[in-house]
Amino acid sequence: MSEMEQMLEVNDTYNGLGKVEISPDVIEVIAGIAASEVEGVAHMRGNFTTGVVEMLGKKSHGKGVKVDLADDGIKVDLYCVMKFGVSIPKVAQEVQDNIRQALLNMTALETSEVNIHVVGIQFETAKQESEIEQEM
Repeated sequence: MSEMEQMLEVNDTYNGLGKVEISPDVIEVIAGIAASEVEGVAHMRGNFTTGVVEMLGKKSHGKGVKVDLADDGIKVDLYCVMKFGVSIPKVAQEVQDNIRQALLNMTALETSEVNIHVVGIQFETAKQESEIEQEM
């Protein structure tokens, strides 16, 4: 299916000016930003391409997010790394709620599923601990 066929149509029923189409890439960016706002999420998991793009200085807000526009609704899969010491079920629930609310507020679209895939844990490094000690 081409990108144009995958565009999600939101009909403007209030004033009849036309239709609004939202690309799945936009939904990925919204979900990525909403997930990174939650305390306890270290970072999102990207692929090789997003890693190279970020090294060149461009931030990829949609990395680690996969959006599937199915007949039964929008399905969002999020691949993230959590910080060590957080309650994974609690943080995952907050991420799900934040993504669902952000998509509802910004696009007026309901999600059928928001699946969180925890692919790793980020431990604090000795360098970070020594920086904290120097600040004190």
